[in-house]
Amino acid sequence: MIPPIASNFVAGESPAAALEHARAMNEDDVRVILNLLGEHYDEPEPADEDAAAYRQLVDEIAETELDACVSVKPSQLGLDVSAELFAENLRSIVEHAHERDVFVWCDMEDASTTDDTLDTFVELAEDHPWTLGQCIQSNLKRTHDDLADLVDVPGKLRIVKGAYDEPEAIAYKEKDRVNEAYREDIEFLFANRDRGVAVGSHDPEMIALARRLGEEHGTDYEIQMLMGVREDAQRDLAAQGVEVWQYAPYGDKWLSYFYRRVRERKENALFAVKAILS
Repeated sequence: MIPPIASNFVAGESPAAALEHARAMNEDDVRVILNLLGEHYDEPEPADEDAAAYRQLVDEIAETELDACVSVKPSQLGLDVSAELFAENLRSIVEHAHERDVFVWCDMEDASTTDDTLDTFVELAEDHPWTLGQCIQSNLKRTHDDLADLVDVPGKLRIVKGAYDEPEAIAYKEKDRVNEAYREDIEFLFANRDRGVAVGSHDPEMIALARRLGEEHGTDYEIQMLMGVREDAQRDLAAQGVEVWQYAPYGDKWLSYFYRRVRERKENALFAVKAILS
């Protein structure tokens, strides 16, 4: 059983609990991205099992007509085994979701996975337009060039600051420089796309920037935040007519996720403590 502190950040251990959480958030006009916890499999069997679990979850979302979608991790679908296994499993989920009108997000992991992840995204997004979205991390120095290559791909792009501790040779390390790169990437996306822009941030300044640019450019966009972090702000934004999506993980592998969420950024740790004490 998930203890009360961790349950602020994890939507239960079962698909049924996760769907119930999505239903509750939908009542406040907050939509939900469901992620089955699991990653870094070094054998094909657990990757195949999680791919099957996602296809089942897609069915359940379609049957309930919830405002919900799914998000997967490349290493969860077998990228640590082979790029081919990852692509095969992701394709099976995307094709299944395309038939049922359910959206699929692909998270981004450490920089060693970026090329294989983006190559697979481009191929599948071209085959199944606007069924797939890809996360991009602004702390990587390559990201502006990646966005220029991806700007016309018919899939959503989620831009985040990035949480992985990458080498200085390939990533910005200073907080101010990461914020600068993130701001530039947001501005680029809003200036060059009329749909499919997702800003993944709890930073009020970046959210305000997205809202201003959305109005200026007429871009369809969404704000994404984590379950358990600034949930009052999520509801407030949704009440103001902003499209808000909450990233809500679930499953029995919750312990490592919980500790990583609290550790990875000082801002998230502060939000976590506030959530626990409130």
